[in-house]
Amino acid sequence: MTETLQNRSSGQLIELRTLLDDLLADDRLSQKDHDRIVSVSRTPEQAALHPINFIASQQLDDQLKKNKKLDTESLLKWLADRVSQPYMRIDPLKIDVAAVSGVMSYAFARRHQILALAVDSDEVVIASAQPMVDIWEEDLRHITRKQIRRVIVDPVEIKKYQVEFYTLAKSISGANNEGVGSSTGLSNLEAMLDLGQMKDPDANDEHIVNIVDWLLGYAFAQRASDIHIEPRRDMGRVRFRIDGVLHTIYEFPAQVTTAVVSRIKILGRLDVAEKRRPQDGRLKTRRADASEIELRLSTLPTAFGEKLVMRIFDPTVFTQGFDELGLLKEDLRRWQGLLKSPHGVILVTGPTGSGKTTTLYSSLRQLATDEVNLCTIEDPIEMIEPMFNQMQVQPNIDLDFATGVKALLRQDPDVIMVGEIRDAETADMATQAALTGHLMLSTLHTNDAPSAITRLLEIGVPAYLLRATLSGVMAQRLVRTLCPDCKEPVSMDTGVWSELTAPWRVTAPQQVFQAKGCDECRYTGFRGRQGIYEILVLSDDVKQHITNDTDLKKLSEQAMREGMRTLRLSGAQKVAAGLTTVEEVLRVVPARAQ
Repeated sequence: MTETLQNRSSGQLIELRTLLDDLLADDRLSQKDHDRIVSVSRTPEQAALHPINFIASQQLDDQLKKNKKLDTESLLKWLADRVSQPYMRIDPLKIDVAAVSGVMSYAFARRHQILALAVDSDEVVIASAQPMVDIWEEDLRHITRKQIRRVIVDPVEIKKYQVEFYTLAKSISGANNEGVGSSTGLSNLEAMLDLGQMKDPDANDEHIVNIVDWLLGYAFAQRASDIHIEPRRDMGRVRFRIDGVLHTIYEFPAQVTTAVVSRIKILGRLDVAEKRRPQDGRLKTRRADASEIELRLSTLPTAFGEKLVMRIFDPTVFTQGFDELGLLKEDLRRWQGLLKSPHGVILVTGPTGSGKTTTLYSSLRQLATDEVNLCTIEDPIEMIEPMFNQMQVQPNIDLDFATGVKALLRQDPDVIMVGEIRDAETADMATQAALTGHLMLSTLHTNDAPSAITRLLEIGVPAYLLRATLSGVMAQRLVRTLCPDCKEPVSMDTGVWSELTAPWRVTAPQQVFQAKGCDECRYTGFRGRQGIYEILVLSDDVKQHITNDTDLKKLSEQAMREGMRTLRLSGAQKVAAGLTTVEEVLRVVPARAQ
């Protein structure tokens, strides 16, 4: 009788021939592929692979699913069904590393090729890729005094996270045991003096170096846009912002948190001794694939120590095309038309984190040719770009935006980008530059595109100067996009659709999609973000509405007659296309920004 997984005795390892026979019996594998893989001579590297990983590496056709391959995940799900154990994909964001690394020793986990994924008062969840091997179960049950719940996990992931989890836990434990206490300067305002415990972990200590390396690599792997390190009374919290939402990642002991912040300040060339005032800096590092990543650092003194935020700038994001950013055909045509203007002021508006910098850099890359002198003044420089001439604001030597623009005008520029218009002097210099034949791009914090007009009037720019210099305004937001692997169709509520598209009369689609949640999106229902845009082109008819007491309603109505789509309508188009949900659009676009 052919041996199958079901009739193998307990404790035996899975063999390649057994898996191939069972896949053939379940009509997942063709006889031709079966015979070929059975007879193939494996190299030492292939022989060292788990049979599941080896079969997946052969790119075999799945006989039950047309145009699909027998990849690792489909094979593991099939194996899980065969042995009646649940399959699980490891989501490191949902794992308490400190808790699971204490369940068993690294040596025990590595010897038995297992890994704890969760632990509570009653049971511990153990990942394994050898469902028939149970020699370790009794020992672990005796040590933990808990029930064991087994799950099937990719053996490559088990090996990877074994190293990551235990290395991190060891580094934190080592750093924590080397010394506790308070640091110089600002520290915990509630700190109690513990005599004889005055040593802090060294920021250059090997343990701290390992923790920082892990933290950065982990953030890159999880597609985080920001890293928050927040001191608390007894612990420090680390959070990642992923797709616009913060996730708690880890909690460090207070003294380890202080040392981690100090380590990052050293790397960013900040003043490590100064803990009483905010500081800004930057840091460049490399990912495992050798691609470079830039981080913008910002520290803030708080009641329990220095809070550090690192904003991650991935160069690949800034090289995206406008279609990848979410600009629809008509909006793209209008924006490209503005960028072709020989002179004038073009503004990008929106709150912090709405993607203004990405839009500006993508636009500037298009404008930066060998025939053009493109200069920027930023606070700080977000991304070093060889095609630009970039200058950074330095308040300590009285180099602000207005002074920088004045200096740039003497550099024979064609295009100037000002990081942000914050005051009357900067606004005045920007409009003067536009009057003298330069194309000026900048950002402004307003809720929608027409509000940029009143904001500039409030700053002190005369209405006649706005009419003469302002070419266009783009307002934008970022909405989370639905996970393509699990989104599910629902019927559209026409009332909600009418609210979303007002004042436009747009026929509601019969079907839209809603978030469900799966392994691919960590059960959030969303994966990635796209922009929604509102582009106001200042035509002669629109400019007639710019006066010292501008009526924004009339100006907006004229702009919409000429083709401006509101932020909500732009969002509605993404809803109708199945890219996002009505709730997501309403979350990021307030009612006053319709």
